[in-house]
Amino acid sequence: MKHRLFLFDLDDTLLDFKASEQLSFDRTMRALGLDALPEGLFARYQAINMALWKSFETGAVAKDFLKVERFRRTFHETGLDLDPDAASRLYLESLSDTVVLIDGARELCETLAAIGEVGIITNGVEHIQHRRIASSGLRDHVSFVATSEACGHAKPDNRFFDYTVKMARAFAHAETVIVGDRLDADILGANRFGIESCWFNPGRLANDTQALPTFEVERLHDVVPALRGLVAA
Repeated sequence: MKHRLFLFDLDDTLLDFKASEQLSFDRTMRALGLDALPEGLFARYQAINMALWKSFETGAVAKDFLKVERFRRTFHETGLDLDPDAASRLYLESLSDTVVLIDGARELCETLAAIGEVGIITNGVEHIQHRRIASSGLRDHVSFVATSEACGHAKPDNRFFDYTVKMARAFAHAETVIVGDRLDADILGANRFGIESCWFNPGRLANDTQALPTFEVERLHDVVPALRGLVAA
């Protein structure tokens, strides 16, 4: 295997963020006194949250604004008289306790850590992501964690990747690969930075973007065989 530096997205690549998000949202609403969730409430929150994250990744909004605004808009649009600041605090606290691993994540990180160096690259909230990694059991296999919050720039900005590779023990473009589920952040970021990429695509989604993954897998168990296959390709 030619690669020695393995950069992993965290949410929906190593950790099942969708599962954690649902559990944390439900806990938060119950803690705020909403025992019965109105139909479509979580789906509306998800849509608002995704739109705000896309705005954050383009630099249009700040992360601290995003963390509260997603709840303020959700409550406003659904007519709920709830405190968005309290919701944000409760939700972020809950995320650390609702960690769900993607199948094969721990084994993959362990295998690649024995070959080279594993780093995590994430646009998520720094202290929450560190707590989630610790709760997941992945910490022993991860050399460093690069967050957009600490960097000041988000994936797919090249400045984020410049910041990331300085944290590695050694870096060479030809020996580095990004593994992630998002074409617009992970794969496009790899393209712009001049390194190879693996699109983790368990849903078999079509790629209708300009991002070009080096290879694509549906399961994390397929990452190592695919990496080894690149040598012979």
